[in-house]
Amino acid sequence: MNTNEQYDLAIQSCEDIFLKKTKDYGTSWRVYRTISVVDQIYIKAKRIRTIQEKKEQKIGDDILSEFKGILNYAIIGLIQLDINDDEVEDLPVAEVEKRYNEKVSIAKKLMQDKNHDYGEAWREMSQESFVDLTLAKLLRIKQILLNDGKTLMSEGIDANYFDIINYSAFALILIEEGKH
Repeated sequence: MNTNEQYDLAIQSCEDIFLKKTKDYGTSWRVYRTISVVDQIYIKAKRIRTIQEKKEQKIGDDILSEFKGILNYAIIGLIQLDINDDEVEDLPVAEVEKRYNEKVSIAKKLMQDKNHDYGEAWREMSQESFVDLTLAKLLRIKQILLNDGKTLMSEGIDANYFDIINYSAFALILIEEGKH
C-alpha cells in the first residue's frame, strides 16, 4: 500500500468517528473559540505524552484514538476559522461532511507536496516527535492569538492546524504498520 492509500484509510477512520459524533451530538463544537479548540488538542497531545513517559495508562482511550481526536479537532478548528462568527448554528451533517472533506483535501495536497520535498522523512520519526511537534504548533497558535491573529512573516493559524492533521495522520499510519 502506498502513502496516499494509507493516508486515505487513516483519514477515513477519523471521518467515520467525526460524522457519527455529529449525528449523535450535532455540531455542539460550534461554540468553541479558537483557544478552546487549541486546548482540546493540547489535552489529547499532553495525554499521549504522559502515557509515553509513564509507559502506562488508566483510562481506556488508547494513543490511537487520541491521535484521531487530535486530527478531528484540528479540522474543527479549520471549519471554525472559515465560519468565523460567534453565532452558534447547527450545521447539517451533509455540510459538515463537505467541509471536512474540503479540509482533508487541502491537508493531503500539503502532505504530498512536503513528501516530495522531504522524501517521506516522517516514516523515520518517533511517535514522541509527532506529539512534540503538535504541542509546538499549539504554542504557536496561542502566540498568534496573543498577537490578535497577526503574524509578521510566519504562517497563520490555519497552516498550523494543517500540519497537526498531517502529523496525526502520519502517527496513525505508523501505528497501523506496527512501527509505533
